[in-house]
Amino acid sequence: MPTIDTLSAPGDSARHRRLAVAPDLPRGGRLHRPLLWMVATMAALVLFSAGGMVFDDRMLLDESVWLKPFKFGLAFVLYGITLAWLLSLPHKGSRVTWWMGTVFAVTGFVDVGFIVVQAARGTYSHFNNQTDAVNSIGQLVFASGVPGLFFANLVIVLILSWQRLVDRPTARAIHAGLGLAVVGMALGYLMGFTGKQLVRDADGNVVELVAGHTVLADPPLDARDGVGGMPITHWSTIGGDLRIPHFLGLHAIQVLLLAAVALAWLAPRYPWLRAERTRAALIGVFASGYAGLLAIVFWQAMRAQSIVHPDGRTLFAAGALIWVCTLLTLAVYWRARAAVNHSRNAPSAARLFAAGTHTRG
Repeated sequence: MPTIDTLSAPGDSARHRRLAVAPDLPRGGRLHRPLLWMVATMAALVLFSAGGMVFDDRMLLDESVWLKPFKFGLAFVLYGITLAWLLSLPHKGSRVTWWMGTVFAVTGFVDVGFIVVQAARGTYSHFNNQTDAVNSIGQLVFASGVPGLFFANLVIVLILSWQRLVDRPTARAIHAGLGLAVVGMALGYLMGFTGKQLVRDADGNVVELVAGHTVLADPPLDARDGVGGMPITHWSTIGGDLRIPHFLGLHAIQVLLLAAVALAWLAPRYPWLRAERTRAALIGVFASGYAGLLAIVFWQAMRAQSIVHPDGRTLFAAGALIWVCTLLTLAVYWRARAAVNHSRNAPSAARLFAAGTHTRG
């Protein structure tokens, strides 16, 4: 990430243009190999599942049996490559984080592998209460694997969160993004308390699920997941959906890192963004707004409210969040502009030296 931390006089603009480079994430050492293998496997799964959705017409809750492997594969590709890059940066405790990255890679591979097996069988992976041997073993895998993913990620967060691995804006994006990812993982556990439902597998057999992702005030025993789903995301339109805060939390780090890259790319063009502390402050505002959005959609889901049918309280909270973030952004902007104007009006050391030399001459 290019660091442009000085506020220059107008005559120095050409120098800034020479120093400005295309925004890029900081380079570390060799990427975490087990995570890269996991990413490669998940990428292959994404392609395979995409083909399955085209050529296999079996459905679960009005979705292709291969949609869940596709979504999980894509999520692990994004998170895995991000985590592999983070662990490649020089940091204290690298031996521990390497092992935690390996735990994450192996556990992710096993967990998603069971999802693929169940999709091929035309039945459910999550919350499935069937007593056949394959499902019983798979549920034991989930019972140990999901906490393994959470624990490995939590240890990595605790080790990295107190270290400045890169420039200040990117470091702030990493710390906030990892913290929100842990919150997103934790929120996924709440899906286990939404109540039972009876659904049908791809062969039409009735299957009992001990829980689901849709939250209703008075949940019936009939299927509620997959009823009235939104296009593409299939998030519920009849009630709250805990997959939304889960999704937002998990992918916060990618969003915040992209924001840091965007600010670095804009910095050479806009003088007020050139100071590293300004960009770091903006990332802090953006991370706070993202956390507020995560809290709002979680609160909305727990009140059994669909994201497409917000009530007055939800709209008020969203409006207040936008207003606060706007004020904070303007405060950062005004402070940065004042610093730029001050530096332009103040005589540079070189000009003072030249004036003094001329006077003495």
